[in-house]
Amino acid sequence: MTFQELTDWYLNLEKVKTKRYYPTLCLCLMKFNNTFGSWIVAKIKATDLENYQADRKREGKAESTIDQEISAAKVVINKAFLDDKVGGNVLKGFIRVKKYLTGENRNSNQRRPVLSPVEFLRLEESASLRLKPILRAGYETGMREGEILKLKWGMVSLKDGVINLPKEITKTHKDRAIPISDELAGVLDRLPRGIKEDYPVFPFKGKEIHDIGAVMRKACNGTKIVYGRSKGEGFISHNLRRTFYTDARKADVQESVIKEITGHARNEVVDRYNQVDLGDKRQAIEKLTQYRQDRLASVNQNVDQRAIPGI
Repeated sequence: MTFQELTDWYLNLEKVKTKRYYPTLCLCLMKFNNTFGSWIVAKIKATDLENYQADRKREGKAESTIDQEISAAKVVINKAFLDDKVGGNVLKGFIRVKKYLTGENRNSNQRRPVLSPVEFLRLEESASLRLKPILRAGYETGMREGEILKLKWGMVSLKDGVINLPKEITKTHKDRAIPISDELAGVLDRLPRGIKEDYPVFPFKGKEIHDIGAVMRKACNGTKIVYGRSKGEGFISHNLRRTFYTDARKADVQESVIKEITGHARNEVVDRYNQVDLGDKRQAIEKLTQYRQDRLASVNQNVDQRAIPGI
């Protein structure tokens, strides 16, 4: 069979469909199949996979991304081997291919750019009118880019001060409630709103936006922020989520509460004994807001002092 046929078999397994990372797995296998989908599985050799790695790197893809795609293919082959769909020679070829990132190299390649409150304000100021509210939503909520772009007005309650994400658009396939900060509430209140509840909160020409890469790049170019996955630690929209998580932690918000807001996976055992409600989330947002305000105030104070002769 071809690798695409093997992929279709694997992704249709009921146990696989329930995996938390299923959407990511589908995406990685789609990328892999762009090259190997029509290949007979038994004809894919270790050298072919190594060439694939090199080609993807020449395209500017991050080593972590390439590793994910190869790992996804290995998962399929491992399962196929256990079900006697492929032989040991096929499995051996995939096992021989090494990841780019292992041990210390893996940790050093993680995307770490976190924006300070001042850097975020500069980015927001440089952004287009269409991008500004999207940036603010990511900065104030820690939502994923896909969740933000799929947000509809029926999911937003300015009266109750909460965004209710349905499981259909969350990565974890679970409903999630996110408190709306005062700053974000002001931004949302100024946006044009459609009559229908399924009207996008952040539309372009009345339709849902699917990609903000170009406008994000332009906004970064207007500041000193390096943009792009191919730039090592270049900034991408996901870094707003990382910024939210980092700032909330520094604001002394419990990790369990942060994860409930952002939709990160939590320890199932801990979940049974440490229930997080909307009130906990609201307190977390208040702490986060105060932390960021204090940092901005500190920067402004230092600027004022430098402006005074003798200071």
